[in-house]
Amino acid sequence: MARYTDSVCRLCRREGTKLFLKGEKCFSSKCAAVRRPTPPGQHGQARQRKASEYGLQLREKQKVRRAYGLMEGQFKRTFSRATGMKGITGENLLQLLELRLDNVVYRSGLASSRAQARQFVCHGLMTVNGKKVDIPSYSTKVGDMITVKSTRRDMEHFKIVKEGVGRVVPKWITTDAANLTAIIGTLPTRDDVDLTLQENMIVEFYSR
Repeated sequence: MARYTDSVCRLCRREGTKLFLKGEKCFSSKCAAVRRPTPPGQHGQARQRKASEYGLQLREKQKVRRAYGLMEGQFKRTFSRATGMKGITGENLLQLLELRLDNVVYRSGLASSRAQARQFVCHGLMTVNGKKVDIPSYSTKVGDMITVKSTRRDMEHFKIVKEGVGRVVPKWITTDAANLTAIIGTLPTRDDVDLTLQENMIVEFYSR
């Protein structure tokens, strides 16, 4: 499966907002979206044409897809699941994305970025309710306990996590930094999403 391997900072500049793809760098003055707030490429600083309605919808879809690290097919399948759920489709989509195991690992502070969280999961470093799960798209549910595998807790990264200094954890996740554990307390809501986006445009994009 093809995956984006170029500089992820270019993605933030292309979407015109922080996607938090580089971990701690995104919270510092070195963030490319802050230093160079123009689209990448030789014409990035040229005057931009007014985007069409389709263009705005596409950019919103791409922003969310890139932030959560999904390929086009994965994202479309997730959207299809959201349409089959009760409630507002856009909010259902965000809820499904937030409940992905790799996102939970990132949001709980056990990883510095979603890409790192995905790597931890793929390499078998994480367990869900005591069982190893190596599928980043695994959908967690209320009551699930996510923790670092006991044989990997001496890694330098996790020693830093144990110190309890990191990003603010959303209220739907309860964490225990000392034991490298996160528990899904409630379902995430629209207000818990840490990105600036308009999910209704994504619904409109797929409803064409």
